[in-house]
Amino acid sequence: MDLALVLVVVVVALAFDFTNGFHDAANAIATSVSTRALTPRVALTMAALLNLAGAFLGTGVAAFIAFDVADVGTGPLAGTVVLAALVAAIGWNLCTWRLGLPSSSTGALIGGLCGAAFTAGAAMHWDAVLVFVLVPMVLSPLLGFGLGYLAVLAVHRVARDADRRPLQRRLRMLQTVSAAAMALGHGLQDAQKTMGVIVLVLVAGGFHTGRGIPWWVTVLAALAMGAGTYCGGWRIIRTLGRRVAQLDPARGFAAETVSSAVLYVAALVLNAPVSTTQVVSSAVIGAAATRRRSAVRWRVVRTVVAAWVLTPVAAAALGAAGYLLLSLAVPGV
Repeated sequence: MDLALVLVVVVVALAFDFTNGFHDAANAIATSVSTRALTPRVALTMAALLNLAGAFLGTGVAAFIAFDVADVGTGPLAGTVVLAALVAAIGWNLCTWRLGLPSSSTGALIGGLCGAAFTAGAAMHWDAVLVFVLVPMVLSPLLGFGLGYLAVLAVHRVARDADRRPLQRRLRMLQTVSAAAMALGHGLQDAQKTMGVIVLVLVAGGFHTGRGIPWWVTVLAALAMGAGTYCGGWRIIRTLGRRVAQLDPARGFAAETVSSAVLYVAALVLNAPVSTTQVVSSAVIGAAATRRRSAVRWRVVRTVVAAWVLTPVAAAALGAAGYLLLSLAVPGV
C-alpha cells in the first residue's frame, strides 16, 4: 500500500477520534453538570484529561477492531475499506451531533467497517462480531438500566436516615469521583477503537507486524480524543443531562458508577467494544425511573433508542457506498 494512502487513513482516523471525543463528552459529564456537582468547564477539562489517560490502560479492544472484525487483506483495497468506514462514521457522528442525539460512535465505526469490508468482498468474522459486538451492545444498555435502577435504591437505603443538606454535599463530591471514573472508562473504551483501525491499515500496508499496538498510535489517539472532549458536544450534553431526565446527585452518582463498572469489565475482562453512549444513557434512564415513571421523558428516550438501532445500519450503508465511490478513485482497487 502506498505510504500516502496510509497517512491519509491515519489522519482521517484521528479526525474520527476527535469527533468521538466531542460527540461523547456528554457520557462523562452530562449528569454532573445537570446536578451542578461540577461546572461545565471544570467537567470538560477533567473529562478531557481522564479520556487521555484512559487510552493508556489497555489494548484488547484495539486488537479486536484491528484483527477480529474482518480480513481486509493488503494493498490499496484495505486502505480504501478503512477510509470508507471512517468517513461513514464521521459523517454519522456529525449528523447525530447536529440533531443532539446521543448515538453510538462504536456502532457507527463498526457498522461502517462491516459495510465497507463486506462490499469489498473481505472475509468477515461474523461469529466474533456477533459474540463480541452485537451481544454486548444489546446487553450493556439493559445492564445499565437495571443496575442504575438498583444502585439508586441501594443509595437511598444506605442514606435514608442522613440529614438532607450534608448528604447532598457528600453526594456531589462522590459524583465528581464517579464522573472521573466514567471519563477514564470512556478513554479506555473509545480511544482503543481508533487505535485499532490505525493498526489495521498499518498491518495492511506492511508498516507493522503482530497484534501489538505501537506506543505512538496510543499517544496520537489519546491526544485526539482528549482534544475533542475538551471542545465538548453541548447539544448532546443538553439532551442527556436535561431532556432525557432530570437527576439529583444521588441518581447521577448511581448512573455514573454503574456505567463505569460496565465499561471497565467490557474493556479489561471481555475485550468487547461496547458503546459508552448506550451504557450511560440507559443507566440515566434506570436511575430516573426510580422516582416515578413521568420523571423520564419517554418520547425523547424513544428517539434516542431509535438512533441506537439505526446507527450501525446507516453506518454500514454509508460505508458500503463510500467504498464503491472511493474504489473508483484509488488506483489498484
